Order: sequence, then C-alpha cells, then structure tokens
Amino acid sequence: MTYARKMFDKITDQNVVSWNAMFNGYAQNEFHRTVVVLFTQMKKLDAMPNCFTFPIVLKSCVKINALREGEELHCLVLKNGFRANIFVGTALIELYSTGKAIEAAYKVFGEMYERNVVVWTSMINGYISCGDIVSARCLFELAPERDVILWNTIVSGYIDVRNMIEARKLFDQMPKKDVISWNTMLSGYANNGDVEECKRLFEEMPERNVFSWNGLIGGYANNGLFFEVLDAFKRMLTEGRVFPNDATIVTVLSACARLGALDFGKWVHVYAEYNGYQGNVCVGNALIDMYAKCGIIENAVDVFNNMDTKDLITWNTIISGLAMHGRGAGALSLFHEMKNAGEMPDGITFIGILCACTHMGLVEEGLSYFQSMAMDYSIVPQIEHYGCMVDLLARAGRLAEAVDFVKRMPIEADAVIWANLLGSCRVYKNVELAELALERLTELEPKNPANFVMLSNIYGHLGRWKDVARIKVAMRDTGFKKLPGCSSIEVNEVVVNFYSLDKRHPKTEEIYETLKGLTKLLRSSGYVPDARVLEPGA
Repeated sequence: MTYARKMFDKITDQNVVSWNAMFNGYAQNEFHRTVVVLFTQMKKLDAMPNCFTFPIVLKSCVKINALREGEELHCLVLKNGFRANIFVGTALIELYSTGKAIEAAYKVFGEMYERNVVVWTSMINGYISCGDIVSARCLFELAPERDVILWNTIVSGYIDVRNMIEARKLFDQMPKKDVISWNTMLSGYANNGDVEECKRLFEEMPERNVFSWNGLIGGYANNGLFFEVLDAFKRMLTEGRVFPNDATIVTVLSACARLGALDFGKWVHVYAEYNGYQGNVCVGNALIDMYAKCGIIENAVDVFNNMDTKDLITWNTIISGLAMHGRGAGALSLFHEMKNAGEMPDGITFIGILCACTHMGLVEEGLSYFQSMAMDYSIVPQIEHYGCMVDLLARAGRLAEAVDFVKRMPIEADAVIWANLLGSCRVYKNVELAELALERLTELEPKNPANFVMLSNIYGHLGRWKDVARIKVAMRDTGFKKLPGCSSIEVNEVVVNFYSLDKRHPKTEEIYETLKGLTKLLRSSGYVPDARVLEPGA
C-alpha cells in the first residue's frame, strides 16, 4: 500500500475511480482508520464521491466503531442524493446496528424505497446484534423474500439467546438448507452443552466440511470430553474426505495437553509439520502448551525457539510453562527478552512471572513485579494476581504477611487463596492460621470435604488425634465425600484413567503386581510412607 499511495499522490487529476481504488486497497488490508482519514482529505479537495465510495468508507467506520464519523457520512449521503441506494442504505443499517443505535438503523430501513433480501437480512441481523430477537422475528415474518442466508441469520439469533427449541423449529422449516445451515445448528448445540444432540445432528448431515468437523470436535472440547476429541479426529483422518485445518489441530493438541497424551501429541506435531503448519503461530502456541503440560518442557522450548513469528500468546505460554516446571530463572529471562522484542505484557504474562518468583522463593522480586503491573503497564491486578502473591508469601513461610496481604486486598479473597494458605499451614505446622483458613473455606465452599482433609492432616502431623476425629465427624456431617484423585497414563496411544484402589481395568492383577515391585524399589531407596497423613477416602 505504501507504493500504491506514492503513485496515487503523483496523480495530478485524481478522479473518483482512483479515490475508490485507494479506499478499497486500504480496507482490504485492514487499514480502516486510514480509509476514514483519506475520505476527509477527499472532502477537503472537493472531490465528488459516488455510490461506490460511501459503502467502503461506512464499512470502515463500522470496523473501528466510528459512529460519529459515520453519522457525518450519513449527512453527505443525503446531501449527495444517495438515500435510495441499496448498497449505501445497507451499509448505514450496519453502521447504526453495530453502534447500538437500532432506532436510527430502522429509520434508514424505513426510508429506503427499494428493499431486497440483503437489506431485510441486514436489518434483522441488526436487531439480533442488539439482543432484540422479538423484533427480529417480527421483521422476519414480514420479509417478502427469504433466502438461505436470511434463514441462517434468524436461526443464529435464537441460538445466541440459547433458545435451541425455537432454533430447531425454524431449522426444520427451512425450505432449503446448505452446509452453513447444518453447521450453525451443530455449533449451537455444542455451545449450549447438548453434546448428544450435536453428535446426532452431525451423523444426519448430508454433507460435511472442515467447519462441520471442527464444530463436533470443538463441542467435545468445550464440554470436557477430551477422549472424544481424539476419537473424532482419528475418525476424520480415517474417512479422509475432509482434511483438518489449523483450528482442528489446535483443538486436538489442547485435548492432548489436558489428557497428558504425549505420544499422540507428538504424532499430531509431525502431522502438522508434514501438512504445512510449521510456521502457523496458533499451532506453534498449542504445541508449546501441549509439551509443557505433558512434562516435556525442553520440547516446548525447542518449538518456541524455532518459531519465526511470535505473538503475545506465544510468550505467555512459554513463560507460564517454564514457571510451571520450576524453571523460574528461564521464565524471568524470557520476560526480559520479550520486553526487548517490543512485545507488551498483559495480565496473563504477570501470572506466569509471579508463579516463577514463587517457585524460586523470590519474594521481594515478586512484590516488585506485582507493583510494576499498575505503575509501568497500567494493568489492574485481578484475583489471580493477588492469589499468586499470597501463595508467594505463604510458601516462603511468611504466613503473617500473607494474611495481612489478604486483609488489604481491594477484592474479597476466594476459595483458591484460602486453600493455598491452608496448604502452607500444613507445611509450616501453623494450626491457628489453618483453623482460620478452614473457617473461611467453610463459608465459601461448605460442600467441599477436601478442605477438612487438609486441616485433619495438620492435626495428624502434630499428633492431635482428638482433633482429627472431630474433623472427620465435621466432614461426615457435610454429607459429601471427597472425590478420589485421578491419574492418567498413555499406553499404545490410548489414555487410561486410574483412581486410588481402582480395580476396573482388565489387567488389574498385573498392574498391582507391578506396583508392588515399584513400592519395594522405593523402600529400598529409603522411601518411608507418612502414615500420619489422612487418606483422602477416609
């Protein structure tokens, strides 16, 4: 665009065609602010816009939320006699709808002499974007012509307000459905948590594209069904009619990270590189996250170092990954490298930095970073940042300072913060503070027996068995049992979950024989189990 602008500026007799060419060029390259500024220059030169000029500039106003500039353009539209132009009118409806000035949008709609299905769709979509599904439906019923896009728009409107019953009724009434229609309903069920209906609709689809598969896979992921994500991806590859895109790969890698499915994640990594996604930033970010959460931080660092293009998410992911693995020095070093590269940190960056300080016991440095959030970067600390600071102080044994920090917080401490304090009390045998933490946790999470277990463990360490018995009674009185801990292991590309004393696996006897052998090896190395710790299921 720089060269095009130089050529444009050299034109002595600039006409509306050359102006429109520049507007189009800037708009296509997402320089919408420049489009508006250039149009201002056009007015100063008394150049006359035409019916093709206004829609381009109005759409740029929509992109940058420039309602005031759009209203000035509306005056010029009326002045230049383009009130009846369908393209200009549609752009004005979109402008006012996006700016939540729906009455002005409807006024434009009402003043148009000719209204085709595109105009009706734009007005109905305007009502939907402003949350008025009732007016949108009334207008839909009055529309003299309905194409598949208009049908899809009203169905999407009902999905947005989580009315899947009415959305399905309209979907079933559609005289003609395209693949977008099916994908719209598919995503609607997935986003509203109805995975079974999502799967059923997917099987009914006469035609599927990559967005159909992404709707199903994304639906599984959003509802925590990560095993199903991997199964659907394998089926997609097996059928071979539709190939994954970068969004598919990112979702699958995220599922691998949640499951700890390292071997399958490595296979997806190879697949992504072989199919041309090596330079894709989103895929690179997902790979860093997957390797970090699967325990192979060296691979995460290798992916990071080999990325030619890095965005804020890239830096945040690797910094958090290093911090999670106790490599605080590396995380802090990358933070300074990030700043030198000109990338501005955000709140997520500082969560990683504060975690790194926690793992290294760098209390003063952590306090300094916490203060710099607001002072240097105008980032308002959130509950997660306060939680990191409390954890930093508590893990360092500065429990009194941690409690004082909680009292001075501008927001109420949540259950996570009090649970972290309770955990540190176990390490430092501080019964008084542990009892205070449990009191707060009982108010915040009255149905969570795990909090009682933590205090009971502290009493057990100190040999206060009467208090252990008292806590067990209190825990029983809640009427809830602590959920057993769950471990995952990947064998032959299949992830298996195990619970404490689990006997559901078909090879249970072999597993427990192996476990006995491992226990003997541990004991021969000097490991002694701590019998004073209350069992979770006790």
